[in-house]
Amino acid sequence: MGSEPSSAREKGISRIDANSTHGWFVRGYRNGKTFSRLFSDRKCGGREAALEAARAFRDRLHDELEQTPREPRARRVVYRDSRNSTGVLGVCRTTKKGAKGRLSDCYSVSWRPEPGVQRCTSFSIRKYGEKKAFQLAVAHRRKMLKQIYGQKILRLMREDQPSL
Repeated sequence: MGSEPSSAREKGISRIDANSTHGWFVRGYRNGKTFSRLFSDRKCGGREAALEAARAFRDRLHDELEQTPREPRARRVVYRDSRNSTGVLGVCRTTKKGAKGRLSDCYSVSWRPEPGVQRCTSFSIRKYGEKKAFQLAVAHRRKMLKQIYGQKILRLMREDQPSL
């Protein structure tokens, strides 16, 4: 057995070989906090011994973290971003490649109906025209956000984004 970690078996363990630091680094996360420790080859008696110590620590750490209850994550509503070029977050002008390789311009709309899930759709500029495709994309985005967050989100968006 080699000392290099395999991805599944060594989850949370990475090798550090930089300057005078040589060892295995263990990381675990819970409730926005990072728990970590370095297992030095020199202090543990070699590369293999350090890896074994890192594995043992990682297993204990993960057992402890599993017993720590997760704090519920609050959903954040983001309605403004300086990198956005259309003026409406979640709506962007893009080019899609069709099944036959044909390129077409469209407005793409994305939203997250629940944590960890992303949905998207698009409106063709060739089919609807530039202005109408943009209007349809914005309307669809607002409809989806209203379904997810309710009427309050629309008031926030109106204050901060261009009207159509």
